[in-house]
Amino acid sequence: MGEAPKEDKKRVQLAVFDYDGTCIDGQSGALFSLYLFRHNYLGVATGLRLGWWGARYKLHLPYRQDEAREVIFSALSRYSPEEIRQIMVDFHNEVLIKRYRKEAIAEVAKRKREGCVTVLVSATFEVIALCAQEVLGTDAVIATKMEVDPEGNYTGRVEGDVTQGSEKPRAVKEWADGAFGPGNWEVAYAYGDHFSDYAMLKTAKHGYAVTPGQTLERAAKREGFPILEWK
Repeated sequence: MGEAPKEDKKRVQLAVFDYDGTCIDGQSGALFSLYLFRHNYLGVATGLRLGWWGARYKLHLPYRQDEAREVIFSALSRYSPEEIRQIMVDFHNEVLIKRYRKEAIAEVAKRKREGCVTVLVSATFEVIALCAQEVLGTDAVIATKMEVDPEGNYTGRVEGDVTQGSEKPRAVKEWADGAFGPGNWEVAYAYGDHFSDYAMLKTAKHGYAVTPGQTLERAAKREGFPILEWK
């Protein structure tokens, strides 16, 4: 008798979660800028520049993702890397900790019980995302990294690309290929609130629009993405 065919190896199931507007109520970037301004880390001119960037983002006008991050780190350049990281941790613990959606925490736990590998995928700074990981309980974090020089000092530039829009599924693929091997995983579930998350939702077997803005809501209805209203 011939050897029985081997069963196909079951692929790792990923559940990927956006952060801003999905897991928390609000946008961490805008809130961080306001926090820095109120604590005198930013001057008026820098605050206005960041405000103009935020307006362009909301109105879908031309903007560069790296710009806001570079402006913030330029303003913080007088501080050591350890002090900058502590500022971000303090911001998370003072401002963002109150904004987590209980539904998001429950959904992460649910997908983990089902056997999914849960991943937080966000344009926010990696230090903030690592704080979020402790609250949400995700298995991994993919977020925006800031470049450091050989001495460990921040250069003020983004390392690679901001984890936003079409960069999210590319970053997930790069991470998952490295963790599990090409072809050994798939995105089973994806959650996002903004139209910039559309590309990530499209890659998933099950995409969910969480308290979506109007543009994503229209796309969700067109694509058949369930809409979740998380408070």
